[in-house]
Amino acid sequence: MVMHATAAMLAAAAAARLVTRIVDIQAAGGSASLVLTGGGMGIAVLRELASTQAAAAVDWRGLDIYWGDERFLPGGHPERNETQAREALLDHVEVDPARVYPMGTSDGPWGDDPDAAAQAYEDLLHKRRRPEDRGPAPSFDICCLGIGEEGHVASVFPGSPASYETERAVVGVRGSPKPPPTRITMTLPAIRCAAEVWLIVSGPQKAAAVTMALSGAGEVQLPAAGATGRRRTLWLLDRAAAAKLPPELLTR
Repeated sequence: MVMHATAAMLAAAAAARLVTRIVDIQAAGGSASLVLTGGGMGIAVLRELASTQAAAAVDWRGLDIYWGDERFLPGGHPERNETQAREALLDHVEVDPARVYPMGTSDGPWGDDPDAAAQAYEDLLHKRRRPEDRGPAPSFDICCLGIGEEGHVASVFPGSPASYETERAVVGVRGSPKPPPTRITMTLPAIRCAAEVWLIVSGPQKAAAVTMALSGAGEVQLPAAGATGRRRTLWLLDRAAAAKLPPELLTR
């Protein structure tokens, strides 16, 4: 766990850490894969990435980009995570369009059926797996996540059908407690395919969920507790989000 004083410092530090890690992964293997998240902090990190001079060290055309979840809205809608990520970062760096994998839109080939769009994204993930990959999704290098006040990650909400999923990589979400109600999300089994999961969290309203997730809560009741990486699970917090952590957890 790493704590920063403010949300702004957290976003800048997370962006710098992400640049360094992507460069290291590309130096070792030639390419890297990254799962993006939305939300205020997720997009703030992408804005910091776009503005830092260190981002020039990243081979953006050697980066596979996925999304952990998406609001099932028309293409280009301002509330879509893809739209916000493009405006914050992807429109400002030289990514390879063929290696950017957005989730489906409500005006796309699946019409208003989020389950069909989710199945299409799951099919994509299955095709992107390598022979050595195990699980329902590729072995992403880094999966970035935020968490909600009640402990959701991506669009896996506490007690929802998605929180019980043990096999599927991507599912449609209907009746989300957070608008818009219709979404597409990677499941916890897909998230756990990532080598590294980074949970980037700010704000006092998240403090209780952070403490519960780090104290052994069950993943159905608190999905953030089940968002773990195969090699590393990194919590990046601001002081407010860490405010309720007991001393023994602060030293992790």
